[in-house]
Amino acid sequence: QVQLVESGGGLVQAGGSLRLSCLASGSIFSINAMGWYRQAPGKQRELVAQITSGGITTYPDSVKGRFTISRDNAKNTVYLQMNSLKPEDTAVYYCNMRASWGQGTQVTVSS
Repeated sequence: QVQLVESGGGLVQAGGSLRLSCLASGSIFSINAMGWYRQAPGKQRELVAQITSGGITTYPDSVKGRFTISRDNAKNTVYLQMNSLKPEDTAVYYCNMRASWGQGTQVTVSS
């Protein structure tokens, strides 16, 4: 069973940056697409970035141009670089691979 462990969340002022990391166990990391999702209180979980095994990335309009997803297959790690953060980016951020989810990491952006 795949285990995903996120890190890098925290409190940041609006306009600031954070970098999230997700370490995946197992040897199947490189052949799978990876995604970052977020869930704010009272809202549904939403996709914020996805990267295929070949490195193709997709983003919703809400984060396009501010967030960047990348992966290091040698380290079994996927990253989410978040710049120009806004208060509405406040949420718990989750890493996803197929049916597996991490425990989440809190990101709080103060105005």
